[in-house]
Amino acid sequence: MSQEQDEKLIQRLHNSDTQRDAFAELVKEYSELLYWQIRKIVLSHDDANDVLQNTFIKIWTSIDSFRGDSKLSTWLYRIAVNESITFLNKQRAQNNVSIDDTDTYLVSKLEGDDYFDGDEAQLKLQKAILTLPEKQRIVFNLKYFDEMKYEEMSTVLDTSVGALKASYHHAVKKIEEYLSTEH
Repeated sequence: MSQEQDEKLIQRLHNSDTQRDAFAELVKEYSELLYWQIRKIVLSHDDANDVLQNTFIKIWTSIDSFRGDSKLSTWLYRIAVNESITFLNKQRAQNNVSIDDTDTYLVSKLEGDDYFDGDEAQLKLQKAILTLPEKQRIVFNLKYFDEMKYEEMSTVLDTSVGALKASYHHAVKKIEEYLSTEH
């Protein structure tokens, strides 16, 4: 969506007479983008759908608090990332998975996901990404797959551009190292 279209949509979202239709348009416009962002974090199709639904509930209940300090898409990404992290933390707690074992847990979910249609190389890349600490994994996904600019990522993740560049650099090195060894 263009900046102008976003601004019009935001105006309609803040107007009680047009809010429902505007929200339906927002869902239609951003569902796929948010789904794939969430899916890169939680990996499972079913889990991504659940988190996407939670994300849209959070957006609906928070729409009045959106002040327009950032782009609409940035605000939506931030909510989706936060909902994804919340979901993973709840899953870890429910399944008694320590933070150190998260990558093993997520790999097993990915391998058991009927909707994962990647080849062996894609699976190996996903396994490499899963060895990263959570924040590096999110930064890598946003930069590598979504080609998000560091400035926008800084707003989404509430951290400095320098820290993001360092996280991405370390993530790339770790992934290269993982891929260069046999697993």
